Amino acid sequence: MADIELAASSSKAERAKPVEMVQLIVFRLGDEDYGIRIEQVKEVTVTPEVARMPKTPPFIKGIANLRGDIIAILDLEERFRLRPAGRELPERSYTVAVEAADYTLGLVVREVPRPLTLPLSQIEPAPEFVQDTGARDKYLEGIAKLPDGNIIIVLDMRKLLTPSEVMRLPGKTASK
Repeated sequence: MADIELAASSSKAERAKPVEMVQLIVFRLGDEDYGIRIEQVKEVTVTPEVARMPKTPPFIKGIANLRGDIIAILDLEERFRLRPAGRELPERSYTVAVEAADYTLGLVVREVPRPLTLPLSQIEPAPEFVQDTGARDKYLEGIAKLPDGNIIIVLDMRKLLTPSEVMRLPGKTASK
């Protein structure tokens, strides 16, 4: 009888254990949903005027003044080759300012990003066949499976750029 009571009390304790939740900022790139952990997001704003910079990769659109900080503006649709042919960024776009190790980046997105809270258990590691396809594995945190069957590709912004790309960011110097 004591064994039954012990088993019942331990299963109650397991059920009472709080579920670890994750908050994401979700946006579309191409036809897919991508997410970033909210703690990596500094702010979301209408894209400010962007000044082109010479000798930067095509996915770096340039630099912008964001509340007194000069930040590099990246186009992830171009970086990931997700933009359908002939579809350019709209006249009004949004910038998600994200903080990585020692720099802040602005990511250009088409639509206002939306918040999403989900259990950490819904984010699974990216499948091996995706992880082994080169650069993608460097910045994929995992894949979130939603109850409605949709998926969100979760990015780790700290790993989005290689160290050499970070050093080539406009305004970035070797001493930083």
